[in-house]
Amino acid sequence: MAKKRRTRIDIINDILKVISDKKGRIKQTHLMYKVNLSHKLMRSYLEELISKHVIEEVKDNNNIYLIIKDKGNEFLDKCRKMKEFQDTFGL
Repeated sequence: MAKKRRTRIDIINDILKVISDKKGRIKQTHLMYKVNLSHKLMRSYLEELISKHVIEEVKDNNNIYLIIKDKGNEFLDKCRKMKEFQDTFGL
């Protein structure tokens, strides 16, 4: 069976989960490798998530970190609940 492509929601969920799993803070390069996206594609997702206040870019010393915000944690929680719902009904 062919592997299903990730949906937009799956990719956003992966991005937020990776940031959350790293104590809510990660460097952009590390995130790019962990979520398996090209730089260009990841940048477009990050710009959208930043503009919607789901994550934020923070400069610390000479590094730029991505920080998950409350809205991002809410998104993760809702996705988890939706997955539980789907699993419960076998969808």
